[in-house]
Amino acid sequence: MPIKSPPRAVLGAAVIATCALAVPIAHADDAVVATAPSRHLATGLRLGLRLEPGVAVAVTDPQAEMTSTGFGQTVKVMVGVGRYLELGPSATFTTLPAVPAMTDAGTSWAFGGGGRLMRPHDAAPDGGALRAISPWIDADLLYVRTGDLSRPGFATGVGASMPLDRDRAYWLGPYLRYSHILDGARAGFDDRDAKILTFGLSLEVGRGLAKSRAPMIADVPEDETPAPVAEVAPVDRDGDGVVDGDDDCPDVAGVADYRGCPPPAVAPAPPQLELTQHIAFAWNSSELTPDSHTGLDEVVVALRDRTDLVVQVDGHASSDGGEVYNQELSEARAAAVVDYLVAHGIARDRLAAKGFSSSMPTESNATRDGRVANRRVEFVIAVAAAPKGNTP
Repeated sequence: MPIKSPPRAVLGAAVIATCALAVPIAHADDAVVATAPSRHLATGLRLGLRLEPGVAVAVTDPQAEMTSTGFGQTVKVMVGVGRYLELGPSATFTTLPAVPAMTDAGTSWAFGGGGRLMRPHDAAPDGGALRAISPWIDADLLYVRTGDLSRPGFATGVGASMPLDRDRAYWLGPYLRYSHILDGARAGFDDRDAKILTFGLSLEVGRGLAKSRAPMIADVPEDETPAPVAEVAPVDRDGDGVVDGDDDCPDVAGVADYRGCPPPAVAPAPPQLELTQHIAFAWNSSELTPDSHTGLDEVVVALRDRTDLVVQVDGHASSDGGEVYNQELSEARAAAVVDYLVAHGIARDRLAAKGFSSSMPTESNATRDGRVANRRVEFVIAVAAAPKGNTP
């Protein structure tokens, strides 16, 4: 199948123009960027626009026989999804003038989208344009409209771009793109696919590198000396010897050990209930022995006198019996004491009961006397935030 080559003059002009643009840009950028600090791509959405004008030529028949060298223009909107990858839509217009023997030019519109792999635009941030050159390759799936026909197609391209400015927002470089338009079978028509090469210069505009800020340096003439700053005496508003800058309580006199604040008040320890009679229970029972009533009556008197006290009654058992049973027995003994106190005028909301089984003996469970002593209740006293009632 014959392939039509583009005119040598056109190819030569494109190469010379690319080199003429690249050399002065590279040297100029080297002088500026080499002294700049390391920088990276701007954060946030990286949106870029690419314009790719170029020379277009059909490379296979029948298009190569019927058209001559023409023009192609591709526009791409790309979104960076990483340092190496961009995705986005594209639109391409191609026109191929008809040869003298033909009357109609070949014109197509193509719309689609694809992706591009490339060298990151923040590579070699301390170097010039030549060191920052970004080779790339891309591919697009296309919907192609030629005259009254709609056909699928695809395109792939390669190229290399170099930055035109310090911020690397503008890029320029040569590219070569191959476009393939698929032609379905049609009776009475040449149904061979159209294959077109386009080459030219690609111009890209994007966000570039993150902006760098030079440090601010005060310019003080050599013959001038800054005026001395008058020292301000430290302020101590509360007069406690701790200056306000170090005083956490600048308006209240305190001490240095507490950063100028008053020392915390020490809450008084809750009173102790000292019983003259041991609160005891019969073996294997939560029933109070008659001798325990005297001690419990002392608790009733104390709680009536101090309505700000609340009490937790802790019930205990000896080691006789199993753990689960002893737990139930100790809870029942604590509840029996609470019921006695309520029955003698102490409000129930001031009382709580808790069982500890045989886990906290005060005497050895190896002796009978020790086991009797361990069948007991204890009173844990606390001062209520607000006085409780004194009626059940």
